Amino acid sequence: IMKVALFGRNFRESFNDAIYKLFERLNKYNISIYVYKPFYQFITENLFFSPRIKGLFENREELYDVDFIFSVGGDGTFLECVAFMRDSDIPLLGINSGHLGFLAYVSKRDIPRAVDYLVTNRYEIEQRTLIEVQIKDDQDYFNGFNRGLNELTVQKKDTSSMISVEVYLNGEYMTTYWADGLIVSTPTGSTAYSLSAGGPILTPQSRNFVITPIAPHNLSVRPVVVPDDVEIKIRVQGRGDEFLAALDARNIFLKNGTELVLKKSKSTLKMVRLPNITFFTTLRSKLMWGVDRRNK
Repeated sequence: IMKVALFGRNFRESFNDAIYKLFERLNKYNISIYVYKPFYQFITENLFFSPRIKGLFENREELYDVDFIFSVGGDGTFLECVAFMRDSDIPLLGINSGHLGFLAYVSKRDIPRAVDYLVTNRYEIEQRTLIEVQIKDDQDYFNGFNRGLNELTVQKKDTSSMISVEVYLNGEYMTTYWADGLIVSTPTGSTAYSLSAGGPILTPQSRNFVITPIAPHNLSVRPVVVPDDVEIKIRVQGRGDEFLAALDARNIFLKNGTELVLKKSKSTLKMVRLPNITFFTTLRSKLMWGVDRRNK
């Protein structure tokens, strides 16, 4: 019997019908369903609906033999799920309860078909690169999980002056960025914060990182694509005492002068890819490529 876990936080009322359909489809195939306890409480309290499930879970250790985990929400929920699951190696599928979603790409109308694909083994598993962050004093940073799917970002702490970010590749000095911040992105994260800061789009299987400055002082500074087998060291200085470091959605403050060493993680994320939904179909849909009255 297939076992599926559902992870989520909450969703808008417009998604109510979709959550009914999700449980209905899973129950149709007698799939054993395990639901994240806070998510289950939200469903029962807001929808007055008690779905037929096998059990609840509160930590990843309770899911050692689950076949798939569904993230129900947006891309933020998907990233939360990655951090929650850590190195569990369970394939992850994102169901979108909102609008824009590169990671949570299964729309409301596609939920029944997505379950059908899993049951009939019509899917692929993509290995997505994770970026790993090491900080010299070796404290328990980023809620104890020092890997990210999208990016590591360093930014100024407030709205005052810029920060300077020294960057070294495999020990060789590259440059110093004077900017509001700096993003080091994986291929998956190239369509996230890096894209909005002017960075390029990379295909998921690209073996690269993207270094993208945020509002650089020098307009000749542009994003740089580097191989993902390099070690990237960054050191931040500024007028304040601290700067902000964010690994996906997990934020911490660090003292100026702190060195961060970034490299490709040995572990990867297993992401479920369904038929007829490729990276480029997602790009066309989410970025509305080709949607122009002049093309009609």
